[in-house]
Amino acid sequence: MFVSSKHLPETTAYVRITHQSWSQGRLEGEVTANEYSWQFQWRFQGGQLSVQPSLGRALIREPLGRFLERCDYQLEPGSDYTFKIRAQL
Repeated sequence: MFVSSKHLPETTAYVRITHQSWSQGRLEGEVTANEYSWQFQWRFQGGQLSVQPSLGRALIREPLGRFLERCDYQLEPGSDYTFKIRAQL
């Protein structure tokens, strides 16, 4: 059965970049989606993403990683960003 992407649930995730270090190849920030909230550290030189706390981490890790890979050089500390997750959180 084919399901149109127009009918898939969506959740908006809100990202705030709190720290950036080009010399260390690292971004840090916060991401929230509905009642969930996480802290993350993205080591873009090695592609490593850590997300805390563990509650709900499996729901956000992959979409957050894709967002960071796509936008990492455009992200600035103190700025807010959003992206869509194709799931209802």
